[in-house]
Amino acid sequence: MANEAQNRDMQVKGKQEVTGTAEQTRPGPVFTPPVDICEDENVIKLMADMPGVKPDDVNIDVREDTLTLIGEIQPYEDAEETDVMIEYEIGQYFRQFTLPELIDREKIDAQLKDGVLTLELPKAEAAKPQKIEIKSG
Repeated sequence: MANEAQNRDMQVKGKQEVTGTAEQTRPGPVFTPPVDICEDENVIKLMADMPGVKPDDVNIDVREDTLTLIGEIQPYEDAEETDVMIEYEIGQYFRQFTLPELIDREKIDAQLKDGVLTLELPKAEAAKPQKIEIKSG
């Protein structure tokens, strides 16, 4: 029984298509990329899985308090090739986040490597922890 639970946990999770009420303006499926977020006292790090997306096909937009990630998956087969079986869907990744005011928007850094988009969102100086010294009288 425990072995069956382990096998279930180890299965690869497929792409999940966005389900929402908004109308699309582009044809094709839109996927929600899985994201991990972690932070320390200086930075919030966001890592989004976007396999098949090239750096030129990523759009990162910050407007007011909303961070938007969009990644286009381009077809990878040649025009002369005939599809025999296709399991890897092409389309677009889309995800939005509300940013806290403590992020220094001018210093956001983004890198795409091995299908993982990594954003470093540095905290503004005012948001970093400060040690207050106590003076004795």
